[in-house]
Amino acid sequence: MDYGEFLRNKSQSASMDGFEPLWLPDCLFPFQRFLTEWAIRKGRASLFEDCGLGKTLQQLVWAENVVRHTNKPVMIITPLAVSQQTAREADKFGIEAKVSRDGKYSSKIVITNYERLHYFDPSEFIGAVCDEASAIKAFDGRRRKEVTRFLSKMPYRLLATATPSPNDFIELGTESECLGVMTQSDMLGFFFKESKNMRHTVFKEGDFWNHTKYTFKPHSAEPFWKWVVGWARGIRLPSDLGFDDAGFVLPPLVYTDHIVDIPFIPPGELFPRPAISLREQKEERLNTVEERCERVAELVNHDRPAIAWCHFNQEGDTLERVIPGAVQVSGKDSIDVKEERLEAFARGDIRVLVTKPKIGCWGLNLQHCGDMTFFPTHSYEGFYQGIRRCYRFGRQGPVNVNIVSSPGEAKVIDGLKKKQANAEMMFARLVEHMNNAIVMNSKDKHNKSITVPSWLTTEAV
Repeated sequence: MDYGEFLRNKSQSASMDGFEPLWLPDCLFPFQRFLTEWAIRKGRASLFEDCGLGKTLQQLVWAENVVRHTNKPVMIITPLAVSQQTAREADKFGIEAKVSRDGKYSSKIVITNYERLHYFDPSEFIGAVCDEASAIKAFDGRRRKEVTRFLSKMPYRLLATATPSPNDFIELGTESECLGVMTQSDMLGFFFKESKNMRHTVFKEGDFWNHTKYTFKPHSAEPFWKWVVGWARGIRLPSDLGFDDAGFVLPPLVYTDHIVDIPFIPPGELFPRPAISLREQKEERLNTVEERCERVAELVNHDRPAIAWCHFNQEGDTLERVIPGAVQVSGKDSIDVKEERLEAFARGDIRVLVTKPKIGCWGLNLQHCGDMTFFPTHSYEGFYQGIRRCYRFGRQGPVNVNIVSSPGEAKVIDGLKKKQANAEMMFARLVEHMNNAIVMNSKDKHNKSITVPSWLTTEAV
């Protein structure tokens, strides 16, 4: 072999392990058709698409193609309360898919929650779809391993999410490991090195709540992104793929900061100052729970649907108490109660929902709601996903996001802005390399015969 072929063989590009699509419904938009075809041919792939771009339909079409190709069942795994939402989408488009909560099923496409995955035997399924796959890394270690092992021997796998690790590049290794492309530890060894100087990493300065810091190895950034687009496609708008954005215009998004003016005086000090450490920030939050929750109650004192996101149990209990008619979904509730209350809010039976982002921010379509409140958080993904439950393509009218904070939480808000900048940079790089890969991998689809001029024929000679 020549040196070029040697280098290509050493590259970490994922292979095409799928098949030619057998069925693509006419209801797919052109960009959805393009991405679904690619995922079917790929066999094991990730789709990173913004909220409202139709990932659920694409997942169902992918699963239906796998069922038709193999005549074996496929599992669609969703966050809480999203299983019924997925089943309704399947009915709408004429795809047979049923929800199972106990491991028993009667259809070839089976829908269940991550929390109920232990009821099922993975050897009975030929493929699986992980809806809102970025939630996998938000699980504890036991649940994350359970999902990874469930997928580990399946020949067909699809991950779909709106936010592929938006502020932490190394977490893309979780997605890669679930697909069987490369384990996260191998990915770190190939492309990253542990940083001894905490100031020079792939993260912005001041991002001190990330416990482990890594930086790209010399000259590995470009190969890293080329490797990612070997198994993933990501878009924020159809135009990222060269398609028309008509019908996919987001409504206005209005951020408003509300500072509860209660000075923070650390123990043993005489004068107020901003909370700096995580311990001080937590202490200030706990000291201002009543005041912050009362401000939230004022902000949602109207007749429109609203979501009040919280982070501590004390905040959730206080919000439920001070907001008339509010219903809380908390960690202590059973899976069935959580699912029932989240679905009730989605139907409009509950006006004000109180919950934590880690419980209710994954996958739900709550575009009927245009008002929400947040307390500052270090989790950009929870903040982003919480907003995107309402701020999505298809929402009519503006989305109002009210951030209620104490004076010392300025650093938390600054951290969110830095993580947002990282997310935008990551997606820009992903789209850039994705488009380059599409150009390089495009196939010649010309099917017309060549007309040879008469003066080139043997008869003319």
